[in-house]
Amino acid sequence: MKSESSPQSVLCETQSPPPRREAIDYRETSAVEPRSFVRKMGIASASLAAALALLVAPSASAHFIIVTFSGGIGVLPVSSLGVANVVQGIQPPGQPWVISALKATVRAPGRIHVEGRGLLLAGGSGIGTNGGQKVFATLFCGGAAFSTTAVPLDDDGDFTIDDVLSPAPPLDCDNPILLIRNVGGFWFAAGIPVE
Repeated sequence: MKSESSPQSVLCETQSPPPRREAIDYRETSAVEPRSFVRKMGIASASLAAALALLVAPSASAHFIIVTFSGGIGVLPVSSLGVANVVQGIQPPGQPWVISALKATVRAPGRIHVEGRGLLLAGGSGIGTNGGQKVFATLFCGGAAFSTTAVPLDDDGDFTIDDVLSPAPPLDCDNPILLIRNVGGFWFAAGIPVE
């Protein structure tokens, strides 16, 4: 007895095999060859990295420390040779001054932060007082001078200067000298540079 073929079996018998895939010639199509894609991604990544470096560079340089000072020296108006104790052309006051502590950091592009403690007269009738003075900082790089605005001394001689030096100092400050000066222009104390 002959079995009847079911509609499914007929369908299976008449179906042709799946079409064969032909190899793609990447040179003739707009498709991207795998190696070419990786190469293009590498170039794109390098370009993106360069663009990010340009964006980050200004903010990174803003944290660049030009010079730091730790410790301070009060002024003695007369040097050991009996002449005025002039530093970088800046005259000393008529009386000696002492300073208990001094810390300063100068960052690009000229941002300066100075913490001074106990800047007081060490002679004369006002000994142990702040003399009613206002002080500012001057940074010397070689022979060039860069200064802040003045702030008043506290009764105990403490002060904080958080300012921008004018004009902006160079990133490479040769022979740095930091002087704390009064509004009359005399220097009262000097910072000790940190190597």
